[in-house]
Amino acid sequence: MRKLPLILLTGVITLSLTGCQNPDDREMEKPTPSKPDVTLTIRNPKVEISTQFEQMAKTYEKKNPHVHIVIHTVGGAADTLSDLKAEMASGKAPDIFTNTGFENAKLWRKYLEDLSDQPWVKDAYDDALNPIKLNRKIYGMPMNLEGYGLIYNKELFRKAGITREPGTLSELTAAAQKLKKAGITPFATGYYEDWKLGVHLLNIAFAMQKDPATFIQRLNNGTARIDHNPTFNDVLDFLDLTLKYGTANPLTTDYTAEVNRFANGNAAIILQGNWIQPMINDLAPGMKLGLMPVPINEEPSTGSIVVSVPNYWVVNKQASSEEKKEAKKFLNWMASSSKGKAFMTEKFKFIPAFKTIKPANPGPLAAEIMQHYKEGKTLSSNWFHFPVGVRDEFGAAMKMYVGKKLTREQLLHEFQKSWERSISQ
Repeated sequence: MRKLPLILLTGVITLSLTGCQNPDDREMEKPTPSKPDVTLTIRNPKVEISTQFEQMAKTYEKKNPHVHIVIHTVGGAADTLSDLKAEMASGKAPDIFTNTGFENAKLWRKYLEDLSDQPWVKDAYDDALNPIKLNRKIYGMPMNLEGYGLIYNKELFRKAGITREPGTLSELTAAAQKLKKAGITPFATGYYEDWKLGVHLLNIAFAMQKDPATFIQRLNNGTARIDHNPTFNDVLDFLDLTLKYGTANPLTTDYTAEVNRFANGNAAIILQGNWIQPMINDLAPGMKLGLMPVPINEEPSTGSIVVSVPNYWVVNKQASSEEKKEAKKFLNWMASSSKGKAFMTEKFKFIPAFKTIKPANPGPLAAEIMQHYKEGKTLSSNWFHFPVGVRDEFGAAMKMYVGKKLTREQLLHEFQKSWERSISQ
């Protein structure tokens, strides 16, 4: 992933929401004349904001009584890609859904409406739009910016006598030992979903390459191999550490249960991102959180965390002309009206991907991510460039390793075989 220019980050921090309503807001608040009802179906992939998203839809419906919004929230334990394919095949496809861009944008191209002429395009960060561009056309609206790493409970660290963030794997091991000695479980380990291992964790091995894009190109042309690359071994060293000092039953602990354990103080560290902030606010308001990079070896940490646009809102090209028209209006309202902006920043706790939206009390995790942006300390998200299907195979293989059904050597070979098989199709 390209890093966003630092001057744009400055815009995130310095631009503010206007105190007065803009013309679009005043127009939005006028009751819409009676029209034939239009039902919009929206596929929301973020379980963390399911309630808040429903509230936003109701707010929109009040000012647009001719529109009825039906939300289908997926994610967590759901196999969202298979689910979406089934919906498309059944003829019950959503009007608005999400796409991760790059290879998935190519895969779903026939379902993606061209959004290049939409008003929000001029306000989005240019680099944030690149993953969803095909032939210079824009097919999706960036949902937000997200970053992830090791989130930790500062109070539990204090109780265990840990005075600074671990910067190497041995320092993280020593911190885990201190936590355990203090009667605190070091890691919340929820490895039920494939994406936790096959996407977020394994991405670290790609992001820590000298040039991730070149490394992926070399994998594609056969001049590099995963099973011969030491960084993948390093990531497995980190995984082993979390298993040794983590909560019980990681393969049957799903995302929600994992976050609950962390929020309830039953573990001190969790590998997640700022998207869990709304859940933490509900479960443990006021919890003092820190966010640090994932140390995988003895090389001193660069202080960098992974940051990217995780998803893009897209409009179903196969929907009716009226549904597409209303879907575009709803997305533009989200990105341009004062109420839409407020939901994104205040309720969803998003880091906006638009120059015209300032985060409103984003919470400690988003604040840390913005600080990393300011300092240029970011790593790339590389799973967008993986061959289609590889991520699922990576995750399934890593779960077999966690369950002791594969050795480390076998796992690394499985990674390589998955890549070779995918690029040959």
